[in-house]
Amino acid sequence: MAELRQADVKAALIRRLRHVVIKIGSSVLANAAGLEPRELARLAAEIAAVHARGLAVTVVSSGAIAAGRTILGGAAPRSIPERQATASVGQIQLMAEWQKAFAAHGIVVAQILLDAEDLANRRRYLNAEHALATLHARRALPIVNENDTVSVDELKFGDNDNLSALVASLVGADLLVMLSDVGGLFTANPATTPDARRIPVLERIDAATLERASGGSILGTGGMRSKLLAARKASAAGIAAVIGDGRRPGTLADVLDARGDAGTLVLPLADRLARRKHWIAYTVKPKGALHCDEGAVTAVCSRGRSLLPSGVVEVSGRFESGDCVRLLGPDGTEFARGLVSYRASEAARIAGRRSGDVEGILGYKMGDAVVHRNDLVITANGDSAAQAASGGRPA
Repeated sequence: MAELRQADVKAALIRRLRHVVIKIGSSVLANAAGLEPRELARLAAEIAAVHARGLAVTVVSSGAIAAGRTILGGAAPRSIPERQATASVGQIQLMAEWQKAFAAHGIVVAQILLDAEDLANRRRYLNAEHALATLHARRALPIVNENDTVSVDELKFGDNDNLSALVASLVGADLLVMLSDVGGLFTANPATTPDARRIPVLERIDAATLERASGGSILGTGGMRSKLLAARKASAAGIAAVIGDGRRPGTLADVLDARGDAGTLVLPLADRLARRKHWIAYTVKPKGALHCDEGAVTAVCSRGRSLLPSGVVEVSGRFESGDCVRLLGPDGTEFARGLVSYRASEAARIAGRRSGDVEGILGYKMGDAVVHRNDLVITANGDSAAQAASGGRPA
């Protein structure tokens, strides 16, 4: 019965899958001699098959330091300046190899380098979110790595496992797949215990689970414990996570097959969208308001649409991009709350105008919506009783 329930859970996950983040570790992409182009080409082909299904795909790729180390020679870099220099050399080769590998499948790739401050600063977070969303809309494939060239101790994510969990939350992914040189979490270390069994599904990651984890690899900074911590972070955000063997051909296909059996699946603790909308409705303090016409009220409340600038008739309060604002109907009654894409002065300039006019007015465009439906909750009588906007068309 447990196996049947696990199969049902995975089948349901695959059915609603729209966005997957794939993290690939250095141990998969490189050996002691440097990057392995054949492995990158194989993985690119497997990822291209996922992309061809119409899913949004984001790759978090390690390997810059491993590549740079072989180019510069010498021992493994340990100090921050040594890692910065090695990464700056290796990142060029890493992206060149990825570009070549995906070009064979007609896929355009984009390089995204992030440091911790990019995701801690709300405005920079939203800029990254909008850039990634635009790349996915154009069917380009973002390849993310930590910006080791400028990172210092207090800004570092720690490893790309942690970064991948943060990126999964940033892009609103449904699934995080972490590919390394191990097949998942086992009951014991499979390298020393021949009868160790792989654990196919974890409902939650507790202290006992973390105790099973071992240290990191020679080429990478992470290990099983790092991956479990990242999976736990994703799970808490309502995102399922899988730890699998990236060096085994077909692992990714098995992970994304409802009947496939590969790696260890960590189940999400809560629905991602419901948690986000609950946070907007109950936690964030509104800093202003958008006064809307009746058509906007109907579009948002009855049709599950985003709030477009054409539906805004007045802007009040002082707010920045990413702040929470109240959405008020013609009678001044609050009907929704959401995270606004433009600061107050910008929203005022584009109020009542078509989305197509925004770039001409402001000189740039953060998106068609003033408040995107994914960043919006319907409220009842202004008391923030969250009623998740539903029934809308896919963004």
